[in-house]
This record gives sequence, structure tokens and C-alpha cells, in this order.
Amino acid sequence: MKERNLLAGFVSIDDAQQAEQALRQAGFQEVQVDTISPYPGEGTQQLTNPITGDIPGLGHMTLDADFTSKSAGILAAADVSASGMSDGDGMMPEVNQGVLLTAVVPENQADQAEQIIKQYGGNI
Repeated sequence: MKERNLLAGFVSIDDAQQAEQALRQAGFQEVQVDTISPYPGEGTQQLTNPITGDIPGLGHMTLDADFTSKSAGILAAADVSASGMSDGDGMMPEVNQGVLLTAVVPENQADQAEQIIKQYGGNI
């Protein structure tokens, strides 16, 4: 049987989890919700003063990321979000949603699954 992979972005983890539950109730078993970020790691665990504290770099401090290489940290610091002047105002919500619902559904039921996802605010 042919299958289709659906990837849907959500603004809220609650909406994604509700969509996941609705998909499971409709009989779809291969469904997963994750939070995603373009930056690695769990983020900084303590606040440090950038003047007196020991910070590895701008990307580490402003992007709340944990870079394993100096080059990755430098590259991330070039992102406009690293300046602290970007407030994530939602101009591009399809890029910055941060919650991903993944579903593997039978090809003949893909339209039904897409409708359920859209009903809860998912962007496929």
C-alpha cells in the first residue's frame, strides 16, 4: 500500500497535540509531534553578564543555542535574530513556527489527514 508523508508546522504545541490526538482517533497510527529549532542544543541554563561573564559567542547568548564548533557559532551570529533587534513578529510564520507534526498515512486517506491537520491550524 502506498503511503504519504505529511509534515505540518504549528505555532502552538497545544494545537499540534490536539491535531495528533484527532489523527489517532481517526485511525492514523504513525503520528509524532516535535519542537524544532534551527539552532542546536537545549540553550543556556544560566544568565551571564556579557561584560563580566564568560560567553562563547553572540549566537550562544542571543539565540539560546549550544554550538559544538566555533565556526557554527560564528555563522549563527550572522543571523538577523542574533542581534537582539528581531522580535519574531510573525512576518514569516511558516518558517518560525517551531512545532512540527509528522504523519505517515495511507495514500487513499491523505486528504482526510490533511483536513484534520488544517482544522487545528497546521500549515502543510
